[in-house]
Amino acid sequence: MPKSEIDAIDGRIIAALQADGRLTNVELAERVGLSPSPCLRRVKRLERDGYIEAYRAILRRSRVGLGLTVFVGVKIDGHANERATKFEEAVLAMPEIVACHMVSGDTDYLLEVVIPDLEHYQRFLVGKLLELPIVKDVRSNIAIQTLKAAAPLPLGHLDPLRSDG
Repeated sequence: MPKSEIDAIDGRIIAALQADGRLTNVELAERVGLSPSPCLRRVKRLERDGYIEAYRAILRRSRVGLGLTVFVGVKIDGHANERATKFEEAVLAMPEIVACHMVSGDTDYLLEVVIPDLEHYQRFLVGKLLELPIVKDVRSNIAIQTLKAAAPLPLGHLDPLRSDG
């Protein structure tokens, strides 16, 4: 694994922004022990260098009518060809899919699908996902309860003074 180009202060900035992306620069600077100008320069560099991808609101799914989360294992027929690329493009274009991971094991991809209810999931599954010609098998796992989601990334390995990373 390549050595990170960020130092402990950058790590504290990232951790603070993960906890609260709405911090003002002055509040952030106070939390990480910098004055506002150098803090803002560091944040801009972290954004420019791709450490910080985006800022967004995390919505309570049930409050916006998306009460069902389904984890879908998808097995495809072939990988290294144009059809596999078309599958990935199709997945990226489906707003119901909020996460997609190529995985090892019994399936090739693990999708996180968020929809209002089972009826909507059935329409998504039959009308979209199973319509893709490369899809060979699908296994659906319905989330019964979510204990943790959209958690901050564990950054203990970035701080050489911490021993829990």
